[in-house]
Amino acid sequence: MGRGGLMMRDLGTVVGVKRRRQNPNCTPNWAKLAVLDGWVLGLLPPIPPGCPVARQSLTLRAGKGSRSVLSRGCCLQGGGREAESPVRHLPGSFSLCRPGLLLPRGFALRSASPLPPTSRELPPPSSSASTLNPQPRLSGAGLGAFSRPELWMWAPEKPTAPTSKMDSRYTSNAGLGDLNQLSAAIPATRVEVSVSCRNLLDRDTFSKSDPICVLYVQGVGNKEWREFGRTEVIDNTLNPDFVRKFILDYFFEERENLRFDLYDVDSKSPNLSKHDFLGQVFCTLGEIVGSQGSRLEKSIVGIPGKKCGTIILTAEELNCCRDAVLMQFCANKLDKKDFFGKSDPFLVFYRSNEDGSFTICHKTEVVKNTLNPIWQAFKISVRALCNGDYDRTVKVEVYDWDRDGSHDFIGEFTTSYRELSRGQSQFNIYEVINPKKKGKKKKYTNSGTVTLLSFLVETEVSFLDYIKGGTQINFTVAIDFTASNGNPTQPTSLHYMNPYQLNAYGMALKAVGEIVQDYDSDKMFPALGFGAKLPPDGRISHEFALNGNPRNPYCDGIEGVMEAYYKSLKSVQLYGPTNFAPVINHVARYASSVKDGSQYFVLLIVTDGVISDMAQTKESIVNASKLPMSIIIVGVGPAEFDAMVELDGDDERVSSRGKYAERDIVQFVPFRDYIDRSGNHILSMARLAKDVLAEIPEQFLSYMRARGIKPSPAPPPYTPPTHVLHTQI
Repeated sequence: MGRGGLMMRDLGTVVGVKRRRQNPNCTPNWAKLAVLDGWVLGLLPPIPPGCPVARQSLTLRAGKGSRSVLSRGCCLQGGGREAESPVRHLPGSFSLCRPGLLLPRGFALRSASPLPPTSRELPPPSSSASTLNPQPRLSGAGLGAFSRPELWMWAPEKPTAPTSKMDSRYTSNAGLGDLNQLSAAIPATRVEVSVSCRNLLDRDTFSKSDPICVLYVQGVGNKEWREFGRTEVIDNTLNPDFVRKFILDYFFEERENLRFDLYDVDSKSPNLSKHDFLGQVFCTLGEIVGSQGSRLEKSIVGIPGKKCGTIILTAEELNCCRDAVLMQFCANKLDKKDFFGKSDPFLVFYRSNEDGSFTICHKTEVVKNTLNPIWQAFKISVRALCNGDYDRTVKVEVYDWDRDGSHDFIGEFTTSYRELSRGQSQFNIYEVINPKKKGKKKKYTNSGTVTLLSFLVETEVSFLDYIKGGTQINFTVAIDFTASNGNPTQPTSLHYMNPYQLNAYGMALKAVGEIVQDYDSDKMFPALGFGAKLPPDGRISHEFALNGNPRNPYCDGIEGVMEAYYKSLKSVQLYGPTNFAPVINHVARYASSVKDGSQYFVLLIVTDGVISDMAQTKESIVNASKLPMSIIIVGVGPAEFDAMVELDGDDERVSSRGKYAERDIVQFVPFRDYIDRSGNHILSMARLAKDVLAEIPEQFLSYMRARGIKPSPAPPPYTPPTHVLHTQI
C-alpha cells in the first residue's frame, strides 16, 4: 500500500487507485491513473448511491456534492474538494463548468512545481505522450501542490481496461475540441442527448441481449469517426432506456454528424470487436433537435436481412447556458476630466480568460456632462459575462468619453457574477481606482465610486425553444445563371460540371443546404434560377424553377436541388443581368402570409457578379426585414463584391427611399475566402457553412422578439412503457 492509503498495481503506465469509503459496507472500486512523461491522468468511475467517497486518487480528493474553484473559477466536475482537489463529482462524466468546453472522463493535470509526495510512488513515465491532445490552459494558482496547471484531454487509441463488464466509466474519449477544429470561441448551447431503443436483436441464447450504446462524432476535416462516449450496460433487455446521457455542444451553423453503435455485451472487455454488433444509426445533432419535440426515431440498420429495431434520440437544452442578467449601475464623485465641463462617463465590462487576459463583453452608453451618472439598465447573457463561471473575475473600467476617440481613463474595479448576484447592498459599492494615481499620490483614495442599483436574472428564450415548439425553417435556393459565369461546358466556367468534384455553386448549395434541411420536416425545397434565357422561346427570366415546374418548384432534399441545378445547366442559356429583387420578393410573398412564428424562411442566393438592380434589391430587403425571413448571399468567382457588402447590414442598416431595414437580415460571404489551399474541399464547405449560418439564430430571435412571439409549448416528453431492467453498476 502506498502513502495516503493508495493501493497501487503495476500495469505498465497505468496504476489503479483504491477509493476509501466512509461506509465500510460499500465495496471499493478502482480509479485509473496513467503517467505519461510526467503527466498524471485520471479516469474516475461514478459513485454508487449511498457510498460517499472520503478520498480518491492522488491528485483528486472527493467529497460527494462538494464544489470548489480551479484557477479563476474554472471548475471541474468529477472529483471532490480538499486543498489540492478543485473538482467535484458528478457520476459518469467530467466536464468544465464553463459552457462550451467538454472534458469527458479522461483528464490530466501537469504541474510546474513538483508532484505531491504520493505521486513519487508511481511507475516511471512512459514515452507515449503522443496520445495527449492539448486544450486551453488553465492558469493561475489555487491547486495546492499544483501550481500553474495545464488542462489536457486524454484520447488514447486503445481504451483503458475496465474493472466491470463493459462499463464506459473507464473509457477514454476524444474531446469535442479535438474533433471539431471550427468550434466557436463563444460557448455554444449545450444539449443533452438521451438514448432509448425498442425491439433490439436478441443475440443471446438463454437470455436477452445486454445492450450498450456507443456514440461517435465525425471530425470536420478528415471525416474520421472518433468515439465520444458510452452509455452504461443494461442487462437482459431488448428495450433499453439508458440512464447515462451524452452532452454535446450545439452549433446551428455546423453539421455535427453522429453515429450510434449498439452492442450486446458478452464480457468485461472494452474491445467492441469482442461483443455482438446489434446495428447502428447515422444522424446529425441538428436532425435530433429539429425533429418534433426534439425527439427523433430512426430504424437501426447494419445487419443485412435483419430487422434491428428502433432507436429513440431525445435532445434537451441545458439550462446553464440560458441565463441572462439585467443590471443597472450609477456612479458618484467621479474624477473631472474635461477642462470646460464635467466628465462624460461610460463603463466597459471585461470577462477574464484562463490565460489572464480580458475580453470585452459590454459597453454602456455615455452619460454627458456629469460626475454622478446613472446608466440605463442593460441585459447581458451569463455566458458573455463570465462563461457561466460565477467566480470568474469581471473587470470594469470607467472612461470619460472624448469625441476624437481618445477616451480618458478614470479608473477601474473588479467583481464577479457571484458578488453582483447579491444585488443592491454595501457589498456592491465599488471604489474606482486609477493605478497610476495611486502609485504617485500617497493621499490618493479613489477616483469615485460605482454602485450596483439592480440585478435581475432572467432565463432567455432560445432558438431551440422555438424549434422544439414546432417552428419550421423553410429553405429556398436561388442560383445565378448569368453569362458572366462562363460556358458550362468549359473547365474555366464557374458552372463547369467536373465529374470528380463539385463546382463552387455545388459546394455552396451542399454546405448550407445539408445543415438547414434538418430543420424542415418535409425536406422539400424551392429551387430558383435567375439571369437566363428559357426554352423554347428564349424568354429572359429572373425567377424560374430549376425543375421546370413554376407551379411546384420544390425539390426533394438538397440532393434533389443539386439534380435540378445540373439539369437546368443543360437546358437554359446563360444570359443576364444579375437581378436579386425578383427572387427576394418571391420568398417574401410566402413569408408575408405566415407571421405567427410557426415558420421562418431562409433564402440562399449564390452569385458570381456585381448586382445590377441595387436600388430594387435594397427596397426588397427593407420590406423583407419586417418578415420572418433571412437572406444568405454567397459570392463565387474572382469578381469584386464591394457592392454586396452594402447589403450586409452588420455595420449599417440597409436603407431605401429614406426607410431603414427594421433588422439585419442579410449575410454575405465571398466563397474565395473559404478555398482550402491544400485542396480539402470538405473543410472549405464546413467553414463556409459555419460563417454563413452563424447569424441565422440571432436574426430569427430578433424577429420573434420584435413581434412579441413566444415559442409554443414543446410536446410532453416521451414516457417509455414500464418494464423491469437490471442496470450494471
